[in-house]
Amino acid sequence: MRAMEVTTISSKGQVVIPANIRHEMGLANGAKLMVLTDGDNLLLKPLQKPKLQAFRELVRRSELYAKDAGLKKKDLTKALKKIRNENRP
Repeated sequence: MRAMEVTTISSKGQVVIPANIRHEMGLANGAKLMVLTDGDNLLLKPLQKPKLQAFRELVRRSELYAKDAGLKKKDLTKALKKIRNENRP
């Protein structure tokens, strides 16, 4: 761990991340953080958009998997429609 600071939780549950840590992490106003816990520890992890190339690679691999499994676009459309209908109130 490279930096350690002490902060306080406000009455609204807000936590201030000290400026030196925000700068070190490259966190700007409006940055989104994932909050994780194991019951004893709390971890704030910055959410970052995936790089476009990583997303394209994921799509390419998914298309290869679907092709190997013999899936067609109509199969995906049908499955999505079913899931959407199951999740409606």
